[in-house]
Amino acid sequence: MQIHNLENDYRHIIARKGHFSVLEYERDLSIERFNAMEHYFMGKMGLRRRQLVIDMAGENTAIIQAGGVQWRAGNVVATSGVRGVGDFLGKAFKGAVTRESTVKPEYKGEGIIVLEPTYKFIILIDVDEWGSGCTVEDGMFLACDGTVNREITSRKNVSSAVLGKEGLFNVSLSGHGIAALESVVPEEELVCVDLHDDEIRLDGNLAVCWSTSLQFTVETASKSLVGSAISGEGLVNVYRGTGRILLSPVADTSSWLAATATTKANPAKNSIF
Repeated sequence: MQIHNLENDYRHIIARKGHFSVLEYERDLSIERFNAMEHYFMGKMGLRRRQLVIDMAGENTAIIQAGGVQWRAGNVVATSGVRGVGDFLGKAFKGAVTRESTVKPEYKGEGIIVLEPTYKFIILIDVDEWGSGCTVEDGMFLACDGTVNREITSRKNVSSAVLGKEGLFNVSLSGHGIAALESVVPEEELVCVDLHDDEIRLDGNLAVCWSTSLQFTVETASKSLVGSAISGEGLVNVYRGTGRILLSPVADTSSWLAATATTKANPAKNSIF
């Protein structure tokens, strides 16, 4: 099998990790004349179509968000990834509490898989670099190697999760391999903080991805309610312990969770608008 024109003068691979590559459309020529101006300025601001490309070489397995595949070529077969009724019920619960699809198909074989285009940014992370694992914000999971374990992590403190406007459940990744995440914030803008028996206080839902080992609480900005009222910060999200956290310095993640959930429910509307 030979594939031609996957990359050209207008489409380029901008990132690679393992079997995963990110294809970005520097110029999108497949547009109508009435929205050409809109797309022109979107491109100038970095709002471009991107696609995840997975090279299914050897015996590797890829797990992909349901409805995410645009086309695949070669001897690549898909399975449901469901191993019995109990497994299906467990995955249905996980999907209900994390805004993810109930079943994520598993693909095996040799060939290539190209996912649906998106205007969101695609971030590739090496799960090995996160030690015991990392937890991601709801709706960000796009795909991963079959060697990556996916579990549902619940907040230990329910009241803190509610006050901090964070979800009660999140997807945690562990094991070995690469995972692809969808984000409205580009990787270049994410701030990486490595904590060593320390803490970080965030005024809002700024955490995008964090080490599963970190403890999460919601506390007042200062030791007293009066001090918090004077500072104007009120309640802040606090992460403590040893681990890593990626945070967005410009966008509160709670403002785009609903949009992400809508995109996952209907991949055909894969746009930030």
